[in-house]
Amino acid sequence: MSLETPAAPAASLPVLETEQDILTRAKRASSRRRRNTWLLRLALVVAWLGSWELTATYWIDPFFYSKPSRIWQRLVEWVTSGTDFGSLWYQLWVTVEEALIGFAIGAVAGVILGVVLGRSQYLADVLAPFIKAANAVPRIVLASLFVIWFGLGLASKVATVVVLVFFVVFFNAFTGAREVDRNLIDNARILGAGRMQVIKAIVLPSATSWILSSLHTAFGFALIGAVVGEYAGSKAGIGFLISNAQGTFDSAGIYAAMIIITVVALVAEWGIGNLENRLLRWRPSMSASSGQTVI
Repeated sequence: MSLETPAAPAASLPVLETEQDILTRAKRASSRRRRNTWLLRLALVVAWLGSWELTATYWIDPFFYSKPSRIWQRLVEWVTSGTDFGSLWYQLWVTVEEALIGFAIGAVAGVILGVVLGRSQYLADVLAPFIKAANAVPRIVLASLFVIWFGLGLASKVATVVVLVFFVVFFNAFTGAREVDRNLIDNARILGAGRMQVIKAIVLPSATSWILSSLHTAFGFALIGAVVGEYAGSKAGIGFLISNAQGTFDSAGIYAAMIIITVVALVAEWGIGNLENRLLRWRPSMSASSGQTVI
């Protein structure tokens, strides 16, 4: 009989993942999540449009509510043959031009006045009631007044856009200027920085996230202002097409114009988002899961 003890099987050592393996798995998970998100969005859109098409075909009157197939036909007609008032691209350019000009003027004015009042308590106290009163005035009333004052051309639409954009940007810039760390300002002044140097080197960079955040909403308001101004009175533009479609009970035309404006707003949102990412690249990102700063 042998006295030798059988050797115990060697314990299996855990296989350690390399950093490359972890990154690859994370990328695959992110790609899978992104794909599933888009598939769910597509499914929701298909379900919504399908239910609308069926409902308008068998239960409700499509003359009043229209349906996706008619809206698509109207869009194809506008793109290929133009509208009753000229090329669709001309109508779209009129609205976008009004929105861009008014957006630029309103955003610049809102940033300047918001930062100035945010850093001057005395001026803020003096002008506060006037700003609140102006912000409380219904915009549709102002749009009608602007048509009377400036006519049916570009100026009245730009004025409407400026009013809408200004207050959105102003209040965010004002809050951003107020939220600047007081210690940073005190240290800068101890080092000899003047008022303008403090604003340029500390206040504006600190308020950038507030300002850029307001621009997302502000451009949507710019498009709304242009359309509302055109609806109140104009000779061209998407709002003019909506007004004409309403007068002729063309519900498909109203929906088609709404879709066009929505697409323009989404494209602008994408552009502003890219600009924001570039300008705020210096800021540390926050981990959504742990809430800790990731360098």
